[in-house]
Amino acid sequence: MSQELLAILDQMEREKGIKKEVLIEAVESALVSAARRALNVKPEEELRVELDRHNGKIKAYRNNEEVTSIDFGRIAASTARQVIIQKIREAEKDVVFNEFQAKVGEIVSGTVYRFDKGNLIVDLLGKTEGMLLKREQSPKEEFRQGQRICTYVVEVKKDTRGPQIILSRTHPNLLKKLFELEVPEIYEGIVEIKSISREPGARSKIAVWSKNEKVDSVGACVGMRGNRIRNIVNELQGEKIDIVRYSDDIREYIKAALSPAKVSDIKLNKELLTAEVVVEDDQLSLAIGKHGQNVRLASRLIGWELDIRTKTTAAGQKEKEGKAEKEEKIEKEIKAGKAVVSLEELSGVGEKTLQNLKEAGFKNIDDILEADIKDLMKVKGIAEKKAKKIIEQAREAKEK
Repeated sequence: MSQELLAILDQMEREKGIKKEVLIEAVESALVSAARRALNVKPEEELRVELDRHNGKIKAYRNNEEVTSIDFGRIAASTARQVIIQKIREAEKDVVFNEFQAKVGEIVSGTVYRFDKGNLIVDLLGKTEGMLLKREQSPKEEFRQGQRICTYVVEVKKDTRGPQIILSRTHPNLLKKLFELEVPEIYEGIVEIKSISREPGARSKIAVWSKNEKVDSVGACVGMRGNRIRNIVNELQGEKIDIVRYSDDIREYIKAALSPAKVSDIKLNKELLTAEVVVEDDQLSLAIGKHGQNVRLASRLIGWELDIRTKTTAAGQKEKEGKAEKEEKIEKEIKAGKAVVSLEELSGVGEKTLQNLKEAGFKNIDDILEADIKDLMKVKGIAEKKAKKIIEQAREAKEK
């Protein structure tokens, strides 16, 4: 049995990928179990079995004394077989676990094997099965049995039934890895992926930057005639992908992230990481996108909260803020003990004109002095001459 056993173990090492030493230890463990029964060894007695790594001879030692009265060939064939098989199965599971544990964060290919309560069971190269949970599936993708599928390895867990390999089609890094496979400049590190925001099955944005001025980051990702980006879109079954040029200038980055909309102005709050983005009225729907998708993806991409407004809305907000600021100023003056002269102190101004002034937002003499003639002429019943006179009267009232 000696050389024949070693030959069998060599063959199993090649076919199963299990180290020969692991197999030998499994054989020794199995023979110890069988020999204890054959020799009726008591629990307190020591028994060990050794398999010579060179000639395949098997020796047993009971309390450090060699046992010669035992037929290991017969025992191995009859009693130890199941134990050896079990050990080999455990070793096979460890090999698969270690192989796929090293692939966490990588892409693996397989075929759809079967469907299980909304989950997909994927055959991974005939070595094991992976599970694509329902929550890790893109809502717009459909697969059929036997179809090739490309997935991202999220996690590998040990289980009594074997390694549990959790796969994903929705993870942002699936998109990153697909670009690495498709774009040599990314794989080689010339073009860097700075950020990704994704709504699986619908639309994604990916920000790229080139370390080499001679290499266009966006052009490299698109490829000649769009072949590179087209291959990725096809792999994701039609998911739209916006390639955004990254910039250290946050304003330029925001403009690129909100593409295809054209941005007119941006106001930043760097402490709160918020930005008010102003666009033309006809660009609002593009900037926001369907159900807010474009601005939502752009916001996630750059890590800032974006507030989209049209020029009309922004102007109205500015005017409102101006009035609020003026009211706050008056309130502070009152608290500080400064005199605020009421409109009633204007001499020669009738009650109707006073009422019109108040309705137009002029609450006191200071409001009159901060305005110009054109502002007063907007008030009902006040012409240029009368406006000049009211301002003069306001100065006189203030000086009293």
